[in-house]
Amino acid sequence: MQEWVSARAADATLGPAASRVVDILATQPRLASYASTAELAERASVNVATVVRTARALGFEGWPHLRLELRNRYLTSLSARQLLAEEAGDLPLAAIRRDLENLETLAHTVDTGAIRAVARAIDRARRTVVLGSGTFAAPGVQLAHGSTSMGRDVLMERHFGTHLANTVARLGEDDCLVAVNLWWLPTQVLEAVRIAHEAGTTTCVVTDLRTSPLVAVADHVVVVPSEGVSSFPSVTAAMAVVHGILAELAQLGGDATRRAMERTETTWSRMGLFGESR
Repeated sequence: MQEWVSARAADATLGPAASRVVDILATQPRLASYASTAELAERASVNVATVVRTARALGFEGWPHLRLELRNRYLTSLSARQLLAEEAGDLPLAAIRRDLENLETLAHTVDTGAIRAVARAIDRARRTVVLGSGTFAAPGVQLAHGSTSMGRDVLMERHFGTHLANTVARLGEDDCLVAVNLWWLPTQVLEAVRIAHEAGTTTCVVTDLRTSPLVAVADHVVVVPSEGVSSFPSVTAAMAVVHGILAELAQLGGDATRRAMERTETTWSRMGLFGESR
């Protein structure tokens, strides 16, 4: 955290007051990742306006955006055991409340233009490959399922190693790759996005770190909060973004999407996939 904050500050022109804010960010990351503007200002002995100016000097739109980055970086620095130790008490209720907080943060910080751009990229692509590993594959599964239900050629790549390599090798300029990555970044996911980007494929990333290495090779980036309870970050905000992409995709498709969904549901019915549920 100290190295990251110092690197950001090195490229900024900061006065004495702003430097005190930066010192708090570097030396007290847990406090900074949860503090309000007023709380951080009080701790640094500056006014609220100084905190906002410092955030902008470090390359962020404002304090909420910088705090989101700090929080996600702080949580990424913890092990699963340390994450578990962060919480106590009624964990199920704490998890629900945390997700509500994440969605509130998302509503105030998300770039809806980026969400629409991802939807347009999928809409225009010949085919789309979606990447996600472990727990964080869930939003990708939802994106692929919803998109294919609307008639789009979208594949959720579940197999890594040579299978993933072969899939990425076939991507070209008419295709799209969407990577959903929270917390730790698998090497194969990063390299797959790099290879696709070099091939001219439209690359889209949903991540919890604005400074993730994925951002440098992404055409469109959506940043989400991922703070969770217990051993794993939350995918609720990422799932909400996926639902936003799907809603935009449905609107882009218009009548063609409606007809495709009707064909999909007819096929489900003919294959007897669902019994009487009502």
